[in-house]
Amino acid sequence: MAAAACPYAGHYLIVDEPLTRADAIVVLDGPAVRWMEGVDLYREGMASHILLSPGMADPTADRVRAMGVVFPAKIDLVRSAMVQLGVPAGAMTVLPHPVDNTADEAAQTRPVALQRGWTSLIVVTSKYHTRRTGYAFEREFAGTSVRIQVKGSRHDRVSPDGWWRSRSDLRYVVSELQKLVAYRLGLGK
Repeated sequence: MAAAACPYAGHYLIVDEPLTRADAIVVLDGPAVRWMEGVDLYREGMASHILLSPGMADPTADRVRAMGVVFPAKIDLVRSAMVQLGVPAGAMTVLPHPVDNTADEAAQTRPVALQRGWTSLIVVTSKYHTRRTGYAFEREFAGTSVRIQVKGSRHDRVSPDGWWRSRSDLRYVVSELQKLVAYRLGLGK
């Protein structure tokens, strides 16, 4: 049913444009395919700095840490893996506060980018998330001279030609379409 109504929805959600070198690579929170793409772009010389999203707050994990249990945050594991893959720790910065959504990530990126004088960013995410990411970041950076490029990870294994055949693709496409409509209606933060 979904395929008959929107057979090209998977392709519609994916923005795939050539990249040019930027001041920084912004890696959004999410699956490992995102930070792996950040590592690849850094190695390719596409930017000299990586800005990482810390993801959502986890109050239970914070309580566990408060009990003295060594329980690394996801962002600490990501940074460690990226260092092991050759990205210098000094080339990475983590956004200052936990984020709840893509709009929050864009909002927290803006002051960092402006303060550092960055004029171009490559924002890395999952393939089906690229169109909404571009919309959120373009909206947040409107009125600035910062150029936004969005990159879906080459490590993301999706099937836009038959997105309705894969349970994970189906869930992701339907969710992204709903969120994109909400953003366009002004409901997405």
